[in-house]
Amino acid sequence: MSDAAATAVPSGESAEAALAFLTEMSPDLRGAAVLGPAGELLAATGEEPGRWAEDAAALFATADAAEGTPVEQVHIATEQGEVFAIRNEGLAAVAVTERFALASLMLFDMRSMLRELASATPHFGGSEPPKPRSGG
Repeated sequence: MSDAAATAVPSGESAEAALAFLTEMSPDLRGAAVLGPAGELLAATGEEPGRWAEDAAALFATADAAEGTPVEQVHIATEQGEVFAIRNEGLAAVAVTERFALASLMLFDMRSMLRELASATPHFGGSEPPKPRSGG
């Protein structure tokens, strides 16, 4: 999961806060994970969090092989739901959503989450409630 932009691995606590924020912002989210620069699991939802790193690595490896170069994002839609995977700032995130999630919005939220997580002082949530978004 190489992306040379990140220099430090975020704490597990920061990654958990990032996932909580993504969950709050994305009502269609079924589950998600945040991965560090080497593909290590930083935070995940669900009962089998260890599976996320393994499955994300396989997903990125397959997409990279098809493209011939490392891909920045992956979106797979099926009748049962959708899968999003993104690399940004040296980190990666994978999310599974309900069917018909707004892809552009989901990828934007994931990218924003990773940028904030990679910043020197990540801040998720806080005293101000998130601003509502329109779009569908």
